[in-house]
Amino acid sequence: MWRLKSRGRFRVHCRLFERTALRISKSGVAKQLKSLPATAPPRKIKTVNSTRFMLIAGEASGDLLAAELVKALEQSPEVEAMPFPPEFFGAGGPKMAEAGVELAVDLTQHSVIGLFDALKKYHEFKRIFDQLFQLALEHAPDVIICVDFSGFNHRFANAIKNYVRARAASFLNWNPKIVQYVSPQVWASRPGRAYQLARDVDLLLSIFPFEKDWYAARVPQLRVEFVGHPMVDRYANAERVAPDVRGRNTPIAATPENQARLLTSAATVLLLPGSRVAELRRHLPLMTATARKIREAKPETRFKMVLPSEELKRLADEPSAFLTDLEIRIGGLAEALAAADLAITKSGTITLECAYFGVPAVVFYKTSWPSYLAGRMAVGVEHLAMPNLLAGEAIYPEFIQHAATPDRIARAALDLLNNSERRNAVKAKLAQVIKSLGAPGASERAARAVLRLFDREPVPIRAALAD
Repeated sequence: MWRLKSRGRFRVHCRLFERTALRISKSGVAKQLKSLPATAPPRKIKTVNSTRFMLIAGEASGDLLAAELVKALEQSPEVEAMPFPPEFFGAGGPKMAEAGVELAVDLTQHSVIGLFDALKKYHEFKRIFDQLFQLALEHAPDVIICVDFSGFNHRFANAIKNYVRARAASFLNWNPKIVQYVSPQVWASRPGRAYQLARDVDLLLSIFPFEKDWYAARVPQLRVEFVGHPMVDRYANAERVAPDVRGRNTPIAATPENQARLLTSAATVLLLPGSRVAELRRHLPLMTATARKIREAKPETRFKMVLPSEELKRLADEPSAFLTDLEIRIGGLAEALAAADLAITKSGTITLECAYFGVPAVVFYKTSWPSYLAGRMAVGVEHLAMPNLLAGEAIYPEFIQHAATPDRIARAALDLLNNSERRNAVKAKLAQVIKSLGAPGASERAARAVLRLFDREPVPIRAALAD
């Protein structure tokens, strides 16, 4: 189990660190609420006929998820039948902007890793939080959709609900529905957060099959809908089988001839360090050192790296110069996975994408030591990689923090590269994991679930708050 075994000084320090962080983060919300009047302020009323959706996404994956949901909402029969087009606004990234969301701030530029990094940017996040809170009061959305980004979004949902509750006796004509799209991993750490979700969230959209039953057993009053994983839609038409004699993404017979062919031909190893600047800086030295060790054992091995932006490529160019012939590309993850024999990847959503394409992988993660120690205190699951969690076993080898060394990762990678029988077993298990994620259509199912919030009460003609 990934837990801190001893009850010594690390446990005491971690508790103090976590409590201090929570006090600091909560104080910002408390000050925001105290600064608002006890009753609804005098305001000028303007009638707005459009249904208003506010969306908040703080990471690249959430930005894409929100953009896909917006498109599904716009194309739904219910929205198309509305006399006035809906309005979409909030905070997110470039994908949301492309989908037509009016962004008050590009929140994806401020993403952080772990509690310690979040504390360092506390004042920055407090400013953005206050800005978005005021935006919600001014525009009075009918629905607020919080996409992943659970630390920030949970506090935002709580602040909105507290504002509405505090003014329940007044004539405030605003009580937005709040949707959380992607469940926080409460089943992995701090399960008590489920009760807070039940208090503040009207609908939880789940993308993993086991979550609905987990919540039903603990907080049956929380409305949870399993909509499936949007990744299945994203790659439904992608080429999943590379035309290769070694059958990169399909099992091959473990004959001596095929085993010899794999050992003597050039394997392609895909390096996936992450989509954030902090991740790249922390992971790249480890990945290049690991790649050099693999190349010492298999000199013909080809290495490729996929990054989401030109900015990250510039950061990667200098350290990767120590690894000759490394091909760095921007985008094209599906094509790269379809042609890969193995991936060395940081933990996160990317491990599911590796699983979708049937790519054996070695998973690692490194973060700041304060964040790691706080995490060890809170996390109570045996695996971090989502394919391992869904399967209930270690399909992918995992190396976390001090265990993530070039020697260990290289040994695990070589074991997979040199053993076609084991690779075939991994591929078969990955296929079962992907099957559990549901059929294509996740964004459409999510959109229908959001619109069903209005089934019991028609979408109102809004009375928005204005100066």
